[in-house]
Amino acid sequence: MFVSEETAQSLVALGARLRAARLTKGDGQERFARRLGVSVVTLRALERGEPTVSIGLLASALWALSCAADLDQILAPKENLFEQMERKSKPRQRASRQSVRT
Repeated sequence: MFVSEETAQSLVALGARLRAARLTKGDGQERFARRLGVSVVTLRALERGEPTVSIGLLASALWALSCAADLDQILAPKENLFEQMERKSKPRQRASRQSVRT
């Protein structure tokens, strides 16, 4: 699997933030790994930002840390679908010739 250097750095940073959040909640590695249903070795891989860890495990970890809503922000549209459709359905208005002449 190819992982760019930029992606690798982002995963390492994400893993470090995940570890910090776990520690803030007061969970040790063994307890947190048990809550996720994985081994401590797998949790350590997640916290190191190894790219082979499944996104499902990351989602579970975010849920266990009460941060599941953060996952919804990944690639979230800047506006909701209703706003996009409303904007596209409105006809464009041109400036009237009278307002341009003044």
